[in-house]
Amino acid sequence: MATGKGQVRLPTSAAPFLPLGCILLGIRAGEDALRHGGAEGPASEKLEGSRSARRKAEGEAREHNPYYFGERSYEHWSRSEHGRFKVLERFSRRSELLIGIENYRLAIMEAEPETFIMPSHWDAEEVFYVMEGRGTITLLHEENRESYEIKRGDIMRIPAGVIVYAINKAKNERLRIAMLLHPISTPGHFEVHAQEFFGAAGSNPESFYNSFSNGVLEAAFNTPRDRLERLFERQRKGEIIKITEEQIRALSQTTGFGGGRPFAQSNEPYNLLQKRPSHANEYGELYEARSSDYHRLQDLDVDVSIANISERSMMAPSYNSRATKLAMVVEGRGHFEMACPRRSGEARRSEDATEPEGQQRVRYRTVRSQVSRSSVFVIPPGHPVTAVAAANENLQVLCFGIRAGRNRKYYLAGKNNVMNLLDREAKQLSFGAPAEEVQEVFDAQPESVFLPGPGRRRGEAKRRQPSVESLFGFRGF
Repeated sequence: MATGKGQVRLPTSAAPFLPLGCILLGIRAGEDALRHGGAEGPASEKLEGSRSARRKAEGEAREHNPYYFGERSYEHWSRSEHGRFKVLERFSRRSELLIGIENYRLAIMEAEPETFIMPSHWDAEEVFYVMEGRGTITLLHEENRESYEIKRGDIMRIPAGVIVYAINKAKNERLRIAMLLHPISTPGHFEVHAQEFFGAAGSNPESFYNSFSNGVLEAAFNTPRDRLERLFERQRKGEIIKITEEQIRALSQTTGFGGGRPFAQSNEPYNLLQKRPSHANEYGELYEARSSDYHRLQDLDVDVSIANISERSMMAPSYNSRATKLAMVVEGRGHFEMACPRRSGEARRSEDATEPEGQQRVRYRTVRSQVSRSSVFVIPPGHPVTAVAAANENLQVLCFGIRAGRNRKYYLAGKNNVMNLLDREAKQLSFGAPAEEVQEVFDAQPESVFLPGPGRRRGEAKRRQPSVESLFGFRGF
């Protein structure tokens, strides 16, 4: 919930956010229904009606918005009473506009309290963020083993091929992890996948050992066939299983660099929420982790950020110079707006026949969407965008930035508005208005990065301010 005056504090599952982009994807995933089980009567009918409305809205958004990905865009690779794992569809499947990020996948893992997540490895580089909960994660490197405590706000890099397993040690809290996967098996291929491999498993999940012939397995393990069959068929409980308190205590022992020789570089997680925010005021907080903060991100050219926008507040309109942002709403509700250039065909169809011949005009369309928990959206570079939190709750957004190494963020309103750098003559010529009037508008907002939103601004005492409409020639952003 929002904190009134003073610095905003991130609630239990604070989330990251970077300037939002083309389209916030999402519709609340039916996680509440999975958590509480089915219901009967009027409440159930109301819930089903709400779901139906969301599905309809999502279908319309998919039709008109290639940047939008809702719950139907996830593939559930695993789901049981003890947890679930879902992966967002490949970006390039939706539109050729997203071909530049086709080598990336987003996924969400949720483990119920007191559970064990089976050992596996990926043919992909992975960066994860702990959205909720706490646990212990273990990585196996050749002759070494590393075990670390993880908690809300932690970022961690998992190298491709490293075997990983984890536990949710909490008694009454889910462990929720968002993952950015960069597959390495088929780089640049249109049908790029991210594949997970289970070795220490049985028939559910299936162990990859079962793919080898009996003769090969008998020779490899120097063990009779019947014993191997029993070993690799016994596990049938799924990828996330319930464990006892004694097992939790045993699996909670952290080892740091492991039992073998020290690593040149530790894979220890980096907590984003424990660093000083890059921007903070009563309207929100922004936390950013670049490769200079967490060196394990450097060779991936990825950054991670988290924003908490206070209720009825907004992020100042802004754009990124190079990075594409993949954003996920962790908690809260709100909406976003973004300016998208029309495609050439759209521009030609919309041209006024009476326009002077040879006049070239750049046209834009506004992308606007309501968002809530588990919404996902893609933010292309160069696209001006803003996000606005709803009343009575903060909007928390996690964002993975791709090609982030040399990225710069430009704010388009507020005290740090980049347009303030225009010299006097450029302001007058660009807006067709006296430079003093332009500057008066730019100086009217004393805050930066996080601003009072439309609802909060209307609720405050109205002040006499220069007309934005008269300067820009249209209403709104």
